[in-house]
Amino acid sequence: MRRSPKDQVESERRIGRRAMLLGTVQAAAIATLAIRLRYLQVDQAAEFKLLADENSIKIRLLPPARGLILERGGHVIAGNEQNYRITITREDAGDTDMVLDRIARLVAFEPGKIDDVRAEIARRSPTLPITVADRLDWQEFSRVAVNAPALPGVTTEVGLSRFYPHGPDFAHVLGYVGPVSDYDLSKLSDPDPLLQIPRFQIGKLGVESKFEDTLRGKAGTKRIEVNSTGRVMRELGRVEGEPGADVQLTIDYRLQNYVQARLGEESAAAVVLDLEKGDVLAINSAPSFDPNLFVRGISGPEYRALTDHDHRPLADKTVQGAYPPGSTFKLVTAMAALEAGVISSDETVYCPGYTQLGDRKFHCWKRAGHGYMDMVESLQQSCDVYYYEVAQRTGIDKISEMARKFGIGVKFDLPMSAISEGLAPDRNWKQSTYDKPWLIGDTLNTGIGQGYVLASPLQLAVMSARIATGRAIVPRLVQAVGGKEVPSEPAPSLGLSDAFLNTVRRGMFEVSNTQRGTAYGSRIVDETMWMAGKTGTSQVRNITAAERARGVVSNDDLPWERRDHALFVSFAPYEAPRIAVSIVVEHGGGGSAAAAPIARDIVLQALYGGLPPLSAYPQSQRNRIEAQRNELKLLPPDDNSAGGQSRA
Repeated sequence: MRRSPKDQVESERRIGRRAMLLGTVQAAAIATLAIRLRYLQVDQAAEFKLLADENSIKIRLLPPARGLILERGGHVIAGNEQNYRITITREDAGDTDMVLDRIARLVAFEPGKIDDVRAEIARRSPTLPITVADRLDWQEFSRVAVNAPALPGVTTEVGLSRFYPHGPDFAHVLGYVGPVSDYDLSKLSDPDPLLQIPRFQIGKLGVESKFEDTLRGKAGTKRIEVNSTGRVMRELGRVEGEPGADVQLTIDYRLQNYVQARLGEESAAAVVLDLEKGDVLAINSAPSFDPNLFVRGISGPEYRALTDHDHRPLADKTVQGAYPPGSTFKLVTAMAALEAGVISSDETVYCPGYTQLGDRKFHCWKRAGHGYMDMVESLQQSCDVYYYEVAQRTGIDKISEMARKFGIGVKFDLPMSAISEGLAPDRNWKQSTYDKPWLIGDTLNTGIGQGYVLASPLQLAVMSARIATGRAIVPRLVQAVGGKEVPSEPAPSLGLSDAFLNTVRRGMFEVSNTQRGTAYGSRIVDETMWMAGKTGTSQVRNITAAERARGVVSNDDLPWERRDHALFVSFAPYEAPRIAVSIVVEHGGGGSAAAAPIARDIVLQALYGGLPPLSAYPQSQRNRIEAQRNELKLLPPDDNSAGGQSRA
């Protein structure tokens, strides 16, 4: 069938349009390829020429800024400061011995430092930059930079290093950072490439260690050009890393500073808890140390001075220390007895000065005895015989159950190192540990906080907080991570009788506020701030029958390490509790003399939010308190420093 002339013209027109469209597309594709070829061959020619020589382009990791650690008000307690350092890369340096000798003429090194660097270079991959020196002053840094042409493989860098502006105040909480060790790497199956950088620092203890992954951040990279001699010619480009997230703690830095100063050179620990959320407001171990020493590289003599010190400044006594709680544990025994129904609050027990059990005497601290005591009086005067009796009636299993309910024998999940679980012993524990049955004498000893029972200062603070509130307060140390609040649930009820709790609280009130109370000398006279407390003294040596017969040797006449531990637990204000405090003074003697005065001062500092008026103290003590304050090394009142905040 033949097409009409009209159809043939239309067909030719369509074919023409299609051919034109196809030609246009082809032309555009050719033009694009031409432009791309010109870009690659002309515009980028220099860079691709460099890339062709694989030894002239190096990729280096850029350590990110470590996240800050803040206290509850936002002040920096672990920050970063500029650090001038020089590194050397064996692959680029060639003759590293010659280069190191040249550097040694420009920088003053400690004896043996260059040998250490040589050993580090030999151990590491030739492509890794090795830190030759850091924390240089500007003059040394500039001399090396100016002489860079004669130092192949050497790079001058301005980096960041950890800095702790409050030094010893937060040492045990924060821990410190230090260079990654082979041991650190051995614990990881897939280590972050950052950790392969020699002398890269990671958290070693405390919050720095527990939040390492959060604080570290993510590495950046930079591309550098080096010439045939290994000299860095220029930086071709960089991708900045991702800074670590900030971590904000619940601690009040001013209260922390005061508590550390108040503990002074005692071998002691103190914990302050907020009773609303369980926030740790202060947690101090004394004596302390400056964590900046470990960041900068602590010397042998400095380290030995810390490890050889009999007061153990490196140990965190607040969570690692486990002590016989002494008479502070009578609060647990009293509650266990009341809940078990074996005694009422007004029933009396006669104290002749001892309890006879078979052929053994269990003595009261008051040799002549206390006479008849009810529960409030037994707490007020800390009568041992009363608690021998009620402990025997109650039994160890119920006492241990109550101890755990109050937090003793419980390991709390705080981001601190080597937290002790303490010990609330019972029959099964002794059988499994010593393969021996539990004895009645063990129960009597436990009833007064001696024998096997152990508690940390943190657990004692929790015990006091739970007695004060009747709720299962759990200590909380972290307030926010990366700017996001860490949620906290309201503490549930312990399920204990309010009447029984009020009896124990009343006993604690009389300890601190009545003339026969064991802590009356450390009372607070401001009625709105009244403190309720309990003294404790735990023996660290056995007293023989012969020594009792001739008179027990006073703590003051014993060597320091053989003296009793002094303890005090408290909450305040009595009518509307807001805080709980625990104090342990190792080998301090009596709790009333050594621990209670410290606790009273800390309670007032916490409640007033600063130094309290002298009118809060008994009239007879005000001159001494004022003189004592003048000796404390405290932050100045107008100190708003937030040192160490730099990320740049």
